[in-house]
Amino acid sequence: MTEKDYNGKKVAFYTLGCKLNFAETSSMARQFEELGFERVEYNEHADVYVINSCTVTAESDKKSRNLIRAAMKRNPDALMMVTGCYAQLKSEEIAGFKEVDYVLGSGEKNNITAYINDLQKNQQAIVRVTDHRKIKSFFSAYSYGDRTRTFLKVQDGCNYFCTFCTIPMARGMSRNDSIANTIAEARQIAAKGIKEIILTGVNIGDFGRSTGETFFDLLKALDQVEGIERIRISSVEPNLLSNEIIDFVAESKRIVPHFHLPLQAGSNEVLKLMKRKYTTELFASRVEKIKTLMPDAFIGVDVIAGTNGETNELFNQSYEFVANLDLSQLHVFPYSERPGTIALKIPGTVPVAERKERVQRYIDLSERKHRMFYQSQLGATRAVLFEHQSKNNRMFGWTDNYVRVEVPYNDELVNCVLNFKLETINNEGHVEGVIIN
Repeated sequence: MTEKDYNGKKVAFYTLGCKLNFAETSSMARQFEELGFERVEYNEHADVYVINSCTVTAESDKKSRNLIRAAMKRNPDALMMVTGCYAQLKSEEIAGFKEVDYVLGSGEKNNITAYINDLQKNQQAIVRVTDHRKIKSFFSAYSYGDRTRTFLKVQDGCNYFCTFCTIPMARGMSRNDSIANTIAEARQIAAKGIKEIILTGVNIGDFGRSTGETFFDLLKALDQVEGIERIRISSVEPNLLSNEIIDFVAESKRIVPHFHLPLQAGSNEVLKLMKRKYTTELFASRVEKIKTLMPDAFIGVDVIAGTNGETNELFNQSYEFVANLDLSQLHVFPYSERPGTIALKIPGTVPVAERKERVQRYIDLSERKHRMFYQSQLGATRAVLFEHQSKNNRMFGWTDNYVRVEVPYNDELVNCVLNFKLETINNEGHVEGVIIN
């Protein structure tokens, strides 16, 4: 089938999970568009449906299954393709669904259009999954949708094998493209007029493992890219966020004062059970260092509640540790049993109801901290990047230190970075104020 035969055909994507998946979906969509496909919403009639799946929790597995069935009700003749982490880890389970035509693992998604052929459905699913230990290729990707911010994938895979996590088995070992190629992608993004890049990956602080470079080298190179006004560092392991990097961000031209650190537990005993590579003392020192150099920095933190072995005493210890840190927001997850993980062998299972209670305590703490952070910023003037997103004739933007602001809609503000005085917090939890420029 020639490429021109795909003109008029439609493809729909559904992305589950992390921002890394969203970046990869955008790049897969561009591959289809280059062949003539029109991208449509997942709830529309399409010729090809692609689910970029996640398997962090059992709930994400269930959602993938429901999405498969929903798409096939809209068009039973459509080609159904499932890729991503769920496809990598549970390929045979997915292949058991009669609606699925292709199950493509993490090493195959970069070449997804090679499998569409004549768009004819298969009598049974074709599985293409590479063993996670043999995945060597790096799928470069970035999201492109709202024209103001993009998620740039700089790293993939992980070598850490934390006891609760399946990511190394789902995505393979840590790897990345070269700094030169990553910078070339950043320049392509700048040429599109995008003002902000968010660096994303599985373990971005481990950048350079496959190329003999370092994450610090990458940051220094990105800081020189003209046309990009802001660079955000997404989640980076506290043991890999060196003092050298924090010093550099504090003086950077483009890297904004926004950090996201996966803590997971505020107890050294639980961290040891998880096989994390740092202590609470190191974590606290990183937070203190950031706040000393950048008092207005936003610091988000991941925590898991109710992992095996987390007694009430250890949870309370963890809660108090988190409560006493100068943090801006928590991303809270209940522990979810994942097949094949070492955590299943750790004694001391926490009942699901207790996990939910612990999650809620963290969420309540997060809401208080988030509100306090916003209140601490009132009266300040910060640079805001305004987005095209609108609701009820209102539009939104983000300060460099990740405060969401809201103003009356004005098309001329879209994709502009303007000085903005933060004045009040509205009923939606957004900050209102006045543009200074």
